[in-house]
Amino acid sequence: MIIRDILILREREVLTTPPTKIVADAISMMMQAGVGSLLVLQDGVMVGLLTERDVLRGIHDYGANGLAQPVSSMMVTEPIIGNPEDSVDYVRGVMTEHRITHLPVMDGQQKLLGVISYHDVAKACLNAVDFENSLLKRYIKHWPEA
Repeated sequence: MIIRDILILREREVLTTPPTKIVADAISMMMQAGVGSLLVLQDGVMVGLLTERDVLRGIHDYGANGLAQPVSSMMVTEPIIGNPEDSVDYVRGVMTEHRITHLPVMDGQQKLLGVISYHDVAKACLNAVDFENSLLKRYIKHWPEA
């Protein structure tokens, strides 16, 4: 399975925010949509990624004033990017190695295709294992007797 397959199955709108939005408002957007990240766009170009972990780190660094800071003060400015042709196994390894929970996916022309979460990757891996398991069970069920 490749990342493009996850994006097709996911069919979720990518939520975006400008870098000038206040963190408290960005948190509200994430909570209302039930997502853990926002792509940060300026003039239609991705300039960063804001995740729940980034917000926690920012609140730790800024204290009570963190909620009033702009998103640009907490976002990751150069997030790791996935390619739609990357295998799920490869992306799982990258996300695990770099301890990231969300991965923007862009094509060769740097067009944003979506964002996948570690949960999306884990679900795809479980579905693949379940499918393989059912094939093996079916194969064994029809195994010729000696």
